[in-house]
Amino acid sequence: MPHQKVRVIGAGLAGSEAAWQLAQKGITVDLIEMRPDTMTPAHTTGDCAELVCSNSLRSDDVQTSAVGLLHEELRRMGSLIMIAADACSVPAGGALAVNRHDFSKMITQKLKSHPLIRYEVRHMGLPTDDVPTIVATGPLTSGPMADDIQTLTGDESLHFFDAIAPIVYTDSINMEKAWYQSRYDKGDKYDYLNLALTKEQYEQFVRDLLAGEKVAFKEWEKETPYFEGCLPIEVMAERGMDTLAFGPMKPVGLTSPHLTERPKAVVQLRKENKEGNLMNMVGFQTKLTYGEQTRIFRTIPGLEDAIFARLGGIHRNTFVCGPKVLDERLCLKKRPSVRLAGQVSGCEGYVESTAMGLLAGLLTAFPEMPLPPATTALGAMLRHVTQGNIDTYQPMNINFGLFPEPETEGPRKIKGADRKKLYTTRALRDLEEWKKQINL
Repeated sequence: MPHQKVRVIGAGLAGSEAAWQLAQKGITVDLIEMRPDTMTPAHTTGDCAELVCSNSLRSDDVQTSAVGLLHEELRRMGSLIMIAADACSVPAGGALAVNRHDFSKMITQKLKSHPLIRYEVRHMGLPTDDVPTIVATGPLTSGPMADDIQTLTGDESLHFFDAIAPIVYTDSINMEKAWYQSRYDKGDKYDYLNLALTKEQYEQFVRDLLAGEKVAFKEWEKETPYFEGCLPIEVMAERGMDTLAFGPMKPVGLTSPHLTERPKAVVQLRKENKEGNLMNMVGFQTKLTYGEQTRIFRTIPGLEDAIFARLGGIHRNTFVCGPKVLDERLCLKKRPSVRLAGQVSGCEGYVESTAMGLLAGLLTAFPEMPLPPATTALGAMLRHVTQGNIDTYQPMNINFGLFPEPETEGPRKIKGADRKKLYTTRALRDLEEWKKQINL
């Protein structure tokens, strides 16, 4: 039987979506938002689903874009965020961008006027009662709520400074310049892919890092010092020409089959998932702009044609290590009456946060319903948040590297747009089958 009443804390993208899904299924919702009484450093209004950075929800191409596919899946699931995005869209080429004022106003009006939603402005911490609760407090979760989550889940489970290294699609790496090897041949050699640089290549790379355009910290991020263990690669480079060669790019314990002399430096890429189709650039967290990252990192031998599933960054963020503290249905393992959704649950991006809010709402409404297939964007995102690698877990945007490999006929490997269409066609087919299973 579905619950009769649910509490949703946070009226950002995820919380707004969760509350809408619950109310549309006939469940009474207490939607609690601390703004405008208690503001974050990033928000300027008390409206629901306020967009604080870009007004773009990224590519709307359902055929060849993973985020475009996620848009379409959300539309088919009756997403409030997508209803508002489509109604408030502004011209943006192939992207879906919105008039942010109209967008948040429309969502606020729909939520506050819904007969089953009771909207309340107040701050609260993690509840201790048994009322089913969805916590969707975002990357700027307030101190008291973050403290409550950390106390419950453990000191190592909550992150306040998000250091992200780029992730590369493995099949876009030039294997004629790369080789598999773990340092000193310890462990499985296929866990690491290596790219060697000569002295000249390395020194030019360092000069490019130092000259590259950087993203400035926002005011509220400036108060958070760097951790020595996750310094931006360009900050390390500022400490001296050889710093990287004795740090994340040290060549010791590795032997390049492609160079006759000992390399000056080696870039190591670590498997990001079990399938090995995504590789993480070890130690390459950075404040370089996205354009500069693509330009500079493609000067590394073997990455000339690299396609990035995610680019790097460092910013203040509050999120749990989902695979460690959440079960497969987004419930806190130590308090199953509480689900997490949105960026605090360990995802990245507007649309991804919306997806986790939608799923948290549905799973709370129908606790026994089948999970979405991993072949769908919704299922792939849920699997990453709840079943990713605990040791290397970081929030991530939706990308095809999170999906199971598509089945192909014959030995020919399908690439490019045709391969992406295999993912999207399969996803939408499986989504419709799943909707039938859950009677939606």
